[in-house]
Amino acid sequence: MHQFRKIGLIAKTQHPGASNTLQALIYYLREREHTPLLHSSSVDALPRHGLPIANTEELGQHCDLVVTIGGDGTLLQAARWLARFESRLVGINLGRLGFLADIHPSNMTEHLDSILGGHFSEEKRFLLRAAAYRGETCLNQGSAFNDVVIQKWNTAHMFSFTTRINGHLLGSQRSDGFLIATPTGSTAYCLSGGGPILHPSINALVLLSMFPHTLSNPPIVVDGDSEIEVTISIEQQTQAQLTCDAVLCQTLLPGDRVLIRKHRHIYLVHPPGHDHYATLRGKLHWGREP
Repeated sequence: MHQFRKIGLIAKTQHPGASNTLQALIYYLREREHTPLLHSSSVDALPRHGLPIANTEELGQHCDLVVTIGGDGTLLQAARWLARFESRLVGINLGRLGFLADIHPSNMTEHLDSILGGHFSEEKRFLLRAAAYRGETCLNQGSAFNDVVIQKWNTAHMFSFTTRINGHLLGSQRSDGFLIATPTGSTAYCLSGGGPILHPSINALVLLSMFPHTLSNPPIVVDGDSEIEVTISIEQQTQAQLTCDAVLCQTLLPGDRVLIRKHRHIYLVHPPGHDHYATLRGKLHWGREP
């Protein structure tokens, strides 16, 4: 059983409810003799907090559990920061959806009582690493918990690219973009593009063409250990963009290529009784009477 003693805190500073929730959480942890550390990015959420301040490395090395206060985006960012430490994350949801950050502030203390008492469920989830190359030179790299997207930029026209999986040619195509999603990201941008929902435990990737110039280009599910290579057509006249979890990573020119593959893990911690299918029903409004 994991003993969570040192607790890291990451809060979305721009959210109006973050300071009150953070203050209540600090009081709760101190009352139970836990040691909270506040991430340096979150200081503005509660200027007078009286907590030790930790950078990302200190948070990852010293904290048994990291609590995010915000929405799914806050947890996504924390996952990218802390994946190299294989940290355990739990999210307090102040956002609209809450697929990943699944604890509401109103029952925060009840759920944390269970988690800190050793009663919780845990999911191991992987991230992706995307590396952009121009020739043999690596231009930039980025990590994604949800998805890597290569898309047209600054033009209304589609762009052309070629895709290979483990060195084998998948095909060349024209579209508005190409998306590579983890099981975690299958309920995000991938879902809005018509992709399948993957259970978080599946070792797989979803490859999704965004508005392709063909009617025979459905989403493809491949093994999660595959290496995906996307090369921008040399005849392409416009630029493209590489984003990781909607964060701009690199502007791509004709001939540039991107290598995407599995990279590191984090652990999502949930209150006892967590049910992935109940989350899908609740968030996607399945099975409701009209």
